[in-house]
Amino acid sequence: MKCSGAEILLQCLKKQGVDTIFGYPGGAVIPLYDALYDYRDSFFHVLTCHEQGAVHAADGYARASGRVGVCFATSGPGATNTVTGIATAYADSVPLVVITGQVASSLLGRDSFQEVDITGITMPITKHSYMARNIEKLPEIVAEAFQIAASGRPGPVLIDIPKDVFMTQIEYTDEAVVLGKPQETKKDSVDIREAAEIVNQAQRPVIYSGGGIILSEAYEELLKLSEYGSIPVVNTLMGLGSFPRNHSLSLGMVGMHGFPEANLAVTHSDLVIAIGARFSDRVIGVVDQFAPKAKVIHIDADKVEIGKNKEVHLSLVGDVKEILKALIQKVEKKSRQAWLAEIGAWKRPIQSKYDTLTAKEILTTANRMTHPDTIVTTEVGQHQMWTAQYWKFQKPRTFLSSGGLGTMGYGLGAAIGAQTAYPDQRVLHMAGDGSFRMNCNELATVAKYNLPIITILFNNGVLGMVRQWQMHFCNERYSETDLASTVDYIKLADAYGIRGKRVENIGDFEKALQEALQECKPMLIECVISKDEHVFPIVPPGKPIHDYILE
Repeated sequence: MKCSGAEILLQCLKKQGVDTIFGYPGGAVIPLYDALYDYRDSFFHVLTCHEQGAVHAADGYARASGRVGVCFATSGPGATNTVTGIATAYADSVPLVVITGQVASSLLGRDSFQEVDITGITMPITKHSYMARNIEKLPEIVAEAFQIAASGRPGPVLIDIPKDVFMTQIEYTDEAVVLGKPQETKKDSVDIREAAEIVNQAQRPVIYSGGGIILSEAYEELLKLSEYGSIPVVNTLMGLGSFPRNHSLSLGMVGMHGFPEANLAVTHSDLVIAIGARFSDRVIGVVDQFAPKAKVIHIDADKVEIGKNKEVHLSLVGDVKEILKALIQKVEKKSRQAWLAEIGAWKRPIQSKYDTLTAKEILTTANRMTHPDTIVTTEVGQHQMWTAQYWKFQKPRTFLSSGGLGTMGYGLGAAIGAQTAYPDQRVLHMAGDGSFRMNCNELATVAKYNLPIITILFNNGVLGMVRQWQMHFCNERYSETDLASTVDYIKLADAYGIRGKRVENIGDFEKALQEALQECKPMLIECVISKDEHVFPIVPPGKPIHDYILE
């Protein structure tokens, strides 16, 4: 049977189990969208307001579900609008397949209308990129793209397809492309035994858990290792949810905004077991003062991360879940009560001195009122760190945030993707007013599909995190961080057909959130907070993580 390239692409996506696509049509992909019309029963297509929002939505879909997210965009500005979303996914190891249209093959290299070398532009921020100029190779390219995106350390893959390839017809047999399985690095039992001996001998061990635990679905193994050896767990931002925050061995987030007990436990440890973490500068601060007396065991799927930011004593590279399974069998049961008691003495309550509505009140109340399955997305800034500190994440894939790239404008698109993946779960979108302005146009997408996303807007009228740094480290020289107070966010939400409420105390917030949860419709709750409320603790730049400011 003769099929066009566009039809072949859609059939290949069906074979990969794709049922949801985020995108925005344009000239170069008109043939693809024309073919999509006949596949309306096979795919749910979410039309966003902007290609960046589409990639963030595919990203949120992937993070929440564990499946590969798929996005369509046209050539030229459509393709370049995907770059920030692709870079965000690459930094946080999120599996995406981004399919862009390209000008016809005969027009390539001629500065044609809406021509851009998107494979060249995205080469540093993708695991792989393809220019699919041969229609006969398209099935193999698609199959390979999905394998690359999801295997090993996940990440985004881009396929750029010229318009004529979409339109060309060839005889096509609907046969599955069979690819060899990617080779997994297997660890020698000697390495596992050596690692277990180091763990068993340690008096003051700490597990430093990152996003790799979630990607490898090794949360049960992490819990077993921690409980069996009585080893406290600190999390990176990306690792939140990999270990239950209400567990007695959970110390929460570590690093620049980590709590004292987490940072001090690492500093005074004699062993750091790093699992699926990359020793980011936001975590380790001054390298030679991060766990200065500790041995370091680094377990990761990506050998490139070993020794990149921190020297390690022993590395175990491969499938994190399988490595932990083998390690647990050789680790001895320990109580380590003295070490845990010492850590407990380092706990310091972070007090708020404001009479106004505070971030801690908002987050602890929302956390109490919602189910542990609730998915929380954030933008980037103070509200992001407050959420990481105060929300007691119990389950993996319930916290979606831009960690490595720190992308303002990420959260609303991610919420759309997460809500699409799980229509029956609640999705809360935490936003600062600065970040919210960047992609608030996606409220139109929320309204179009009647997605019951609740946006909780922390409105302090400033670019809060930058202003906080200006106060502490720039002698209170507040340069271009005050936002105009002319935006009425309730009217903005109303313009999109979304109900909004403005609250200034915790009682009104609780009432508004209860209404939103009961109605199961999109809603925006604007919370007026003080511009002087800061994120504490904070480790000043150039300081080790035990040298933090508490107030």
